[in-house]
Amino acid sequence: MGKGGGCFPSKNRPPPVVESDPDSAQNPVDNDDDDSVPIETVNPIAEIRKLRIFIVFYSMYGHVESLARYIKKGVEEIDGVEGVLFRVPETLSPDALSAMKVPVKGDDIPEISAEELVEADGLLFGFPTRFGSMSAQMKAFFDSTGGLWKEQKLAGVPAGFFVSTGTQGGGQETTAWTAITQLAHHGMIYVPIGYTFGAGMFKMESVRGGSPYGAGVFSGDGSREPSERELELAQHQGKYMAMMVKRFQPDTRNG
Repeated sequence: MGKGGGCFPSKNRPPPVVESDPDSAQNPVDNDDDDSVPIETVNPIAEIRKLRIFIVFYSMYGHVESLARYIKKGVEEIDGVEGVLFRVPETLSPDALSAMKVPVKGDDIPEISAEELVEADGLLFGFPTRFGSMSAQMKAFFDSTGGLWKEQKLAGVPAGFFVSTGTQGGGQETTAWTAITQLAHHGMIYVPIGYTFGAGMFKMESVRGGSPYGAGVFSGDGSREPSERELELAQHQGKYMAMMVKRFQPDTRNG
């Protein structure tokens, strides 16, 4: 499926490499048949580009980042698909971040611009909640995609969400649910995980973030680390999304 929607061949597939016969110019062959057609040879070893899922997130204290890294692991369990991590730009000042005791971010994950989104075959957006909806940093990033919306550059692209909340009633579902409006206006295809995680979605013996809308983590006061089950769900979401992206592009040969 192309970026403009509809069932069109992927525009990202490398074109066949056409080579002319190097000896044809030096050693012309006499041919009395004026209707003969030159023969073009196609390189059978043209490189096949992997499908790419961009994992675009905002993480203040590291909880969403932990999910993002496990999502990437899940994506890359599927042959022919790779996950690429990106941060969205920070909107708070360094002084404000220092006062909030926000850890300094590493430089191993680059920031992404809105224009770069068109390079992805699938998108997963991660963010903490602010009163039941996405954080201001992620909303500011979506607000910067107006140019892409105007030309519908993201129409038809599969996308999903993963989230972090401070409490069990803090918006594990509503944070993702209210973000669907962003995808709808762009014409993107929302891909929830449903209950594809199986029994792991039903066990009640421990506190667990996540929902049919996507993976999730409870951060508490900021000191709680993601549980093993929350990380497993994140990894599952990455794998599931990679499978869906391949399904949406059946004409792309991988692996």
